[in-house]
Amino acid sequence: MKDTLYKLFEHQYLGKDEARRILQNIASGAYNDAQIASLITVFLMRNISVEELTGFREALLDLRVPVDLSEYKPIDIVGTGGDGKNTFNVSTAACVVVAGAGYQVVKHGNYGATSVSGASNVMENHGVKFTNSIDQLRRSMDASGIAYLHAPLFNPALKAVAPVRKSLGVRSFFNMLGPLVNPVIPAYQLLGVYSLPLLRLYSYTYQVSETRFAVVHSLDGYDEISLTAEFKVAMPEKEKVYSPESLGFARCGESDLLGGDTPEEAARIFDNVLRNVATEPQKNCVIINAAFAIQVICPEKKIEDCIAEARESLESGRAMETFRKFIEINR
Repeated sequence: MKDTLYKLFEHQYLGKDEARRILQNIASGAYNDAQIASLITVFLMRNISVEELTGFREALLDLRVPVDLSEYKPIDIVGTGGDGKNTFNVSTAACVVVAGAGYQVVKHGNYGATSVSGASNVMENHGVKFTNSIDQLRRSMDASGIAYLHAPLFNPALKAVAPVRKSLGVRSFFNMLGPLVNPVIPAYQLLGVYSLPLLRLYSYTYQVSETRFAVVHSLDGYDEISLTAEFKVAMPEKEKVYSPESLGFARCGESDLLGGDTPEEAARIFDNVLRNVATEPQKNCVIINAAFAIQVICPEKKIEDCIAEARESLESGRAMETFRKFIEINR
């Protein structure tokens, strides 16, 4: 590690294989806490490269608890967090809407780190029991079209760095890896990021993977399509900036999307969305994210048609019924 740190201190970059080996060594306990903290600090001082991020990602995927749900060809919708906006659980609600529209979803999530409520908080508030049993996950897929993967059950390698990350108390490159290490390695993914440099970084990273993707960013800093401002969508074949109005939506304000002060309050907003009794801004935010997820799966469809599908899933009650089935099978 000493030679690696000297290399990084001299502003050099790691190759993909080198980055992969370093993270494997971290997971095996080969480095002490001070060395790990020094490594994390380097990447707070400069941007991580595509090669470095790809190498770290491959190491975590190599060490994951594997889950083969490839026959479902599922999608995951996830945000990086870190935007400081404390929104309600937009991506989780969008996953349910997409499943209600008839598509297969494998959501990978954790407890909230940069907001009051993460996906795992919402699931626990509904009595969902986390599992890494492949049989149970398949039953969930067959019954509801959704499976939920609580990240700590599938990425034990991260336990080696948990004490250091907690002691440092700052955002690190490990936070950036979360959206990239869904152990299922889904066929499709919609990822929300909080900055344009991250949009480019993740877009380049996905291009060397087999996952069909869209990376989205609202230009006022949200790590999802918020409809509070123009937003950018990067897909393998195109990048485009949209305005809410160009897709038939009214622009909303930051206060319209707040997730509340407790996980319980965020869960109530989540439920209101699925019951189709939420405010228009809350409902529209979920619909637009679900719509672009549908377009990731079906690139031949116009985004207007994907919006109509997502709206129908929500307003017909199919999304709520899908979530009820999911809860029943996962209690």
